[in-house]
Amino acid sequence: MDVFGDLFRGVRAQGSLFGSTTLTAPWSLRFVDGAPLTLCTVLDGAGWIVPDGHPPEHVATGDTVIVRGPAPFSFVDEVGTTAEPIECGEECATPDQGGTRHRLGWHDGPFDAVAGATTLVTGAYPVRGEIGRRLLDALPDVLRIAPDGSADAVRDLLAAEVAVDAPGQQVVLDRLLDWMLVCSLREWFDRPGGEPPAWWAAQRDPVVGDALRLLHDDPAAPWTVSSLAGRTGVSRATLAKRFADLVGEPPLTYLTRWRMTLAADLMTEREGSTLAEIAREVGYSDAFGFSAAFKRVRGVNPVEFRRGATA
Repeated sequence: MDVFGDLFRGVRAQGSLFGSTTLTAPWSLRFVDGAPLTLCTVLDGAGWIVPDGHPPEHVATGDTVIVRGPAPFSFVDEVGTTAEPIECGEECATPDQGGTRHRLGWHDGPFDAVAGATTLVTGAYPVRGEIGRRLLDALPDVLRIAPDGSADAVRDLLAAEVAVDAPGQQVVLDRLLDWMLVCSLREWFDRPGGEPPAWWAAQRDPVVGDALRLLHDDPAAPWTVSSLAGRTGVSRATLAKRFADLVGEPPLTYLTRWRMTLAADLMTEREGSTLAEIAREVGYSDAFGFSAAFKRVRGVNPVEFRRGATA
């Protein structure tokens, strides 16, 4: 498991989908459900994404915009449009609102039969827990990806799927949106002049990338810098320096922070598990050592964290 894949474990579209919205000007959609992460892909036409507190972002055919929540944002035909805003939240995907199809300016026939219309596909992501938060922390509030790369093929599949009604369509669209999100973020992290998180570039280093994969594959193992160095084929000193230079912290510091992230989610998700059980699952032999490490990293002891998280 690499770092990027591990951070995506809790990010899944599950019906939080406003399907395909085919719009004829003027229009104004107001997304108010407060999703931590929303992906908007324009299959045809153009418009403007207007996030609260940020400049408007023009989008055209093939563009994808990813918006960090929970602040609302709008999709409009023109900045300053005269259209009355239509609020879109979780109810947009319910059967009485058209299921995965939500069309403004209803029309008969296939989507491509509407001259001058704009077709938008939107997926809202819950991104719960501490693991998901680490992914969110690596992203700006608004990012735009122009059509050029692996996401293009996924976009074509999305366009084909929203043009038909078929059994299991919601599941297919959800998974395509997941795929689209991953491809879009990979392209954004790799863009020229970008500022991706340190772990993104570090994953591609032949030594540090291997070390990161080992730590994420088995975070509970009794890792030392020496054992990691042995597995990656370099000296202890080489690994320690190279890891710190590329990731920004020593290997075992990174491991401890990752273990505490995993433990925080386990304490929230498994209310019946004891601290000793969670400690063992993330690599500590006893609750005392685990509690000391958790407080050092998170600034609060596990009991207090758990009480606050489940209140």
